[in-house]
Amino acid sequence: MKKLNKQKNLKIEMAWIMSMLKRLKPSFLDHQDVTAGPYKHHFNFARLWQRAILVTATVALVPLIIWALAGYRLNQDTIESELVLRTSQLISNSWRSVSLFLSERKSVLDFIAHDHTFETLTDPARLAAMLDNLNKRFGGFTDLGVLYSSGIQQAYVGPHQLGGRDYSQQQWFQEVLNRGVYISDVVLGYRNNPHLIFAIKRNLPDGTFFVLRASIKTEPFNELVAQLDAGQTGDVFIINAAGILQTPSRHYGPALAKMSMAVPEFSPRASVIQRRNDRNEPLAIGYAYIPKTPFILMMIKQEGELIQPWYKTTWAFVGILASSIILILLVTLGVATHLVNQIHDADQERVDTLHQVEYANKMVSLGRLASGVAHEINNPLAIINEKAGHIKDIFTLTEKYANDPKLISLVNSVISMVRRCADVTQGLLNFARHLNVSIQTIDVKVIINEIKNILAKEAEFRCITVGVAISEDVPTFESDRGKLEQIFFNLFNNAISAMKDGGHLEITAMRKDEDSISVTFSDNRRGIPEADLKHIFEPFFFSKSGESGSGIGLAVTYGLVQEIGGTISVQSGLGKQTRFSIKLPLRMNTTNQKDSCQYTIN
Repeated sequence: MKKLNKQKNLKIEMAWIMSMLKRLKPSFLDHQDVTAGPYKHHFNFARLWQRAILVTATVALVPLIIWALAGYRLNQDTIESELVLRTSQLISNSWRSVSLFLSERKSVLDFIAHDHTFETLTDPARLAAMLDNLNKRFGGFTDLGVLYSSGIQQAYVGPHQLGGRDYSQQQWFQEVLNRGVYISDVVLGYRNNPHLIFAIKRNLPDGTFFVLRASIKTEPFNELVAQLDAGQTGDVFIINAAGILQTPSRHYGPALAKMSMAVPEFSPRASVIQRRNDRNEPLAIGYAYIPKTPFILMMIKQEGELIQPWYKTTWAFVGILASSIILILLVTLGVATHLVNQIHDADQERVDTLHQVEYANKMVSLGRLASGVAHEINNPLAIINEKAGHIKDIFTLTEKYANDPKLISLVNSVISMVRRCADVTQGLLNFARHLNVSIQTIDVKVIINEIKNILAKEAEFRCITVGVAISEDVPTFESDRGKLEQIFFNLFNNAISAMKDGGHLEITAMRKDEDSISVTFSDNRRGIPEADLKHIFEPFFFSKSGESGSGIGLAVTYGLVQEIGGTISVQSGLGKQTRFSIKLPLRMNTTNQKDSCQYTIN
């Protein structure tokens, strides 16, 4: 029993939910106006609703989003600028300490080399005393050596047996000869122990020279760099131009290891660049080339930890922005729905009021159409056909005329044109209903040339030139030949009758896409005003005042285009060129009865 009650309650709740959803759904979303004809786009309330929401939301949200992005970018740039500035200040202060460390040792060796004679420096006892004093004052000196200009070490004090060793081919000896001063990278050398080499060259009065050379332990150098402030997760170390670590690094390995990161480009002052590590984390890299040394001081900090407080503020900002966007969308949706629903209700009242009038007008139009055909066309055609047949009978009774092919041909042409006009009137009578379709293989070039030949005399009489341009890629296709001939005939004749004497009509045909071709009739008539353009395909609408016509040609053409599954469009404007374009399917589809007229005002 409880289970049945539970199921019953669930059904009631589902029904209530569906009822609420149905009430919330606007009624105009399912609206279809079957009486709008070619103007259905004016009564597409769903599209109007969508556009109202889109335009309103865009106007409201775009400035908000632009402001939000600009504020976000400005804050980010400010934080990054502050980070770069702080790193730049730290690296500027730090490289001076390293430079001072190296300059002090270079200066004291330079003083010893120039303050003592070669003889004094080659005295082992004096040289040992100097080494002892250097270690008491600075510390870290492991040995001293004096080399003559030949590159042979003349005197040496230290823990190794290096007296008399030839350094003439060593790279450092060649550099000290050229520059006078030499400070090496961290090297292993003959000692197989990391150390720095300092060398000072002194020229002697006799044209020779000697070199004072000292080796310094790397421990004091490493301790100096380790004491530089890089923060809890930062890293500070020294590399050479080849990217070899000269001091141990927290993240990139021990001394003399190859740094995985690329060496920064040379800069005469302390600089900061931004890169990403192997884990794709953003880094702020401060570096400084220490003048007159092979060393580059590097300071690397992770940006994420430095701007973590800014991230918290950003998330709060994003939350406020998202809430604002949701609120704007909800308000926009409600207002647009209410306004479009009001328009829909008003239109429904209009449709209900005019339905009977519209129905009556349609019946009157159809009756007027049939009456016009019978009175204006069929009766004269019957008389012409009868007279032409009578004339042909008379000619055939006389042997002279019966054997004259020109006369018989002219009479046959009259009878053929009468039959042609009869077919046109039959198409007019079938304007309001579908025709039985006779599908044939069509060569559009042949049909256009046939129509041109029929009306060539009238065009020639009025000095109207006709140009035909058929693209080579236009294939043969399947369609109703009779309807297609009527379409081209009506457009051709309409253009000639609308142009002044001396005008020009251009007929073009080209492949539009894989499934269709396009045929265009362009003439230099006076143009069609905007007010008339909207009614151009209505039956009995006629705008050429002072000229003959019934105003049914384009209406018939419109119906025929629909029946063969094509579309027709017109582009014109007062004083502009008029162009009728027909899109024809390569395979006829008689079930496609969409509205096919379009209007464009130039």
